[in-house]
Amino acid sequence: MSGATRKYSISIPEDLAETVREQVGPGGFSAYVTDALRHRLAMDRLTELVDDHEARHGALSDDERARADALLRGTAEEHGGRNAA
Repeated sequence: MSGATRKYSISIPEDLAETVREQVGPGGFSAYVTDALRHRLAMDRLTELVDDHEARHGALSDDERARADALLRGTAEEHGGRNAA
């Protein structure tokens, strides 16, 4: 999902847009929004994967959720890594 860019007109609450603009500066707004959209797409895909897994195998256990969370946070080694039982 990279390559050519195109200008879009979107509506964003003014306070939110100004908070982002203050944080990233005048040239970083589009990059920030692009990163936010990519993150949202990844989270939507992750939700689809979890839903599919649970439909096939039942709900994730608390331990499975904790290990998945550790993987997402990059702390899997602290929680037994991939191969933990």
